[in-house]
Amino acid sequence: MRKIRICIVTHLFLPHVGGIERVVYEQSKRLLERGYEPIILTSQMTLEESYMVNGLKVYCYPIFRVGFRRGIPYVIPKPSSLGLFANIIKRCALVHVHGHPYLSSYLALKIGRNHAKPIVLTQHNTFIDYGAFWNLAETLNDYIIGSSSLRLPDRIIVVSKATMRYVMRLGANPNKIRLIYNGVDLNRFKPAIVPKEQIRKELGLPADKFIVLTVRRLVYKNGIDYLLEAARIAVEKNQRMLFIVAGSGPDREKIRAKVMEYDLNRHFSLLGFVPDELLPKYYHASDVFALPSKSGEGMPLVLLEAMACALPVVATDVGGTSEIINDKCGKLVPPNDAETFARALVEFSNGDLSTFQNEARKLVEERYSWDKNVEMLVNIYEELI
Repeated sequence: MRKIRICIVTHLFLPHVGGIERVVYEQSKRLLERGYEPIILTSQMTLEESYMVNGLKVYCYPIFRVGFRRGIPYVIPKPSSLGLFANIIKRCALVHVHGHPYLSSYLALKIGRNHAKPIVLTQHNTFIDYGAFWNLAETLNDYIIGSSSLRLPDRIIVVSKATMRYVMRLGANPNKIRLIYNGVDLNRFKPAIVPKEQIRKELGLPADKFIVLTVRRLVYKNGIDYLLEAARIAVEKNQRMLFIVAGSGPDREKIRAKVMEYDLNRHFSLLGFVPDELLPKYYHASDVFALPSKSGEGMPLVLLEAMACALPVVATDVGGTSEIINDKCGKLVPPNDAETFARALVEFSNGDLSTFQNEARKLVEERYSWDKNVEMLVNIYEELI
């Protein structure tokens, strides 16, 4: 039987690492198994015009980059990309666009509409606080490009109720909106089956520390600077605490300088980029997961991964985070409140974590999986095709 072609438009894709990229990959590989043929259209981040990722076809359109050095990955398609967009879209049965604010999204939506294709748009985040000037630019873009994009799809998928409120403020038709929470690979991210001490030895981590892990790109909105403030307070109350950060980004050297300034060398470690295959081991080696986001979270994948690995979590109450965490599996704290964040971490370091660990895994098993996510996605596709 001939597979149904779906054009999936995402401003960035693997090997670039990010939440949207991961969602597109996890959904696409499962769509492939369900009789669909995802064709991914994304930015040309290298010299390659096309490539394959585990059976997925990826085509790249030429771009201008804006804001990448500041951790703002905005891309503008070059005029020469129009032909590629039109050629792929007209050969597909449906267009699925990820993210409302990008010119590439708007372009795909308009071309899809011109070719009378059913259109789905997934919105992943809420408003992201980048700082004064960039916030103004983001707001203008939201109301010029974003709101126009949100008028074009047949269905708008949101990953949280917070994201739903965001797109509705921008004029999205509530009758078109469908809520589908992100998922997690429950077979890959699961509780450890070997002792924590053994995993720490393998990773070169100390056996006697209380380890707080975060997995973040090192950019302003992700709150690593604020986590550093919390770490300075927490370490004064418990010298056993060790903070480890998996991820890279444009603010790495600024953060490293702050670690030195705060004299946290023995308590705060920047691991740099950690390959996907090693991430579960770092979750297993840790005692608590910290998510210090300042804004923009829709449904953070790293939070689901940590909980699937039976890690208690401490996270800031931004975006859709409060829709995941309850007081049985973790603690929610206000954003930009380092003292409260530190207090929550210290409380965990001095207490019994077993109940929190069990509840974290149980909650994820009950509510979040990629199979459930893709089943709901396919139902939307079948409504439209």
